[in-house]
Amino acid sequence: MDERPGSTARPARRRARELEFGGAWRYAPAPEGTEHVAIAERYGLFVGGGFVAPRSRRWLPTSDPATGRQLAEVAWAGERDVDRAVRAAAAAFPAWRRHSGDDRGRFLFRIARLLLERAREFAVLETLDNGKPIRETRDIDVPLAAQHFFHHAGWADKLDLVFPGARPEPLGVVGQVIPWNFPLLMAAWKVAPALAAGNTVVLKPAETSPLTALRLCELFQQAGLPPGVVNVVTGDGATGRALVRHPGLAKVAFTGSTEVGKEIQRAVAGRGTALTLELGGKGAHIVCEDAALDQAVEGVVRGIFMNQGHVCCAGSRLLVQESVHKVFVAKLLARIERIRVGDPLDKNTDMGAIHSAAQLARIRELCAAGRAGGATMHQSRCALPGRGYWWAPTVFTGVASSHRIAREEIFGPVLAVLTFRTPEEAVAKANNTSYGLSAGVWTDKGARILWFAERLEAGVVWNNTFNRFDPAAPFGGYKESGFGREGGRQGLAAYLRFPNGLAPG
Repeated sequence: MDERPGSTARPARRRARELEFGGAWRYAPAPEGTEHVAIAERYGLFVGGGFVAPRSRRWLPTSDPATGRQLAEVAWAGERDVDRAVRAAAAAFPAWRRHSGDDRGRFLFRIARLLLERAREFAVLETLDNGKPIRETRDIDVPLAAQHFFHHAGWADKLDLVFPGARPEPLGVVGQVIPWNFPLLMAAWKVAPALAAGNTVVLKPAETSPLTALRLCELFQQAGLPPGVVNVVTGDGATGRALVRHPGLAKVAFTGSTEVGKEIQRAVAGRGTALTLELGGKGAHIVCEDAALDQAVEGVVRGIFMNQGHVCCAGSRLLVQESVHKVFVAKLLARIERIRVGDPLDKNTDMGAIHSAAQLARIRELCAAGRAGGATMHQSRCALPGRGYWWAPTVFTGVASSHRIAREEIFGPVLAVLTFRTPEEAVAKANNTSYGLSAGVWTDKGARILWFAERLEAGVVWNNTFNRFDPAAPFGGYKESGFGREGGRQGLAAYLRFPNGLAPG
């Protein structure tokens, strides 16, 4: 069907939604070689299989971080709207759980196929709403989101095999709250295992990047997913609080800041509600003297500057062995000068826009604290656009473990460099944090990486790479990085209960 600008052949569901919300469809700019992306003036809530106007009668703007221009308005869900969505999910649960695992797998497989068919559209929309480079949304986010649906489609009819003798059953209605840094990927990360296990879902995207989660609802309709199995409520923190406090939830799954995670933990305490928290991080990236230094530089750049540093497991603390510190830092500083910062829709861009004014203010505050503490700040001399929110790739040297930039999560393209003499000192410095989400080690010796992996207090330890993900591998943290796992067998178990009391080994 022709959906080019000026075409009158739009799908019926889009025409109906235009009439319901009074918003004419318009087309966002797209990079050369990609399709135009239709963006509505307003988006309602997705409840009971269709888009509905909010009972709150309130709307929130969502904007392009690279330009500051408004993209659309999305509904603000109040307590009555959240209750409506939870009730829709509860009504859909009995029938959905009775579907065979084979049937549930077919639905997930269709969603994955449809996502790949519309991959360019989702990549452009994610870049516009989030600010990350089109190269990342096209090559990482969309394919990996589809992989999560494919992966869990394959497991939906094998739960009795993956948990032998445990008689797994779905939990019920699951409330899921996702962050703004990986909107599409986090939606797939959470929705796919929940549906594979037989649960129904109420998903709450971040208020500043909701568009791909709402576009995903079109795929649910297109795939024929039964009404109410997945519901999406948009809004701000008040919407999220209304959702996690709703008594109709059997489980809450949250990805976001440690502070909000603690608030959620208090909200569900004593209710018997299952809880998974994937929170902040201050990942240590360790470079040993025997590492392939040029490859390690590329890994460090990926570890901290991917997605503008808006990554909870970013390698934001670099620990370099003293014997190679000087040469490694020189290579690293030369490398950041070649990072191309600019228009996220340009396929040659390496680093896009900071997601919001609030996040940019946080980055500036902590960089000022780093300079005030005596560390030396090095920044790329790249030219930054005049509109939108931008920060150049930044490296701090002369950093001590007591500095704020070494202790607090900056969530931006800022790297703090420390040194170590021995592997024991590296482990002590790496573990000297309240977080425990990720770590990476660069070394040429296999025995050494195993030695590090046994001692590092991190849920994920990468060897000679960083920020690589796979739906078959469990992901999660320790300490203030949260608890529970997402992905893999452990991630499926988090969406199941075991009536015979046999916990999965």
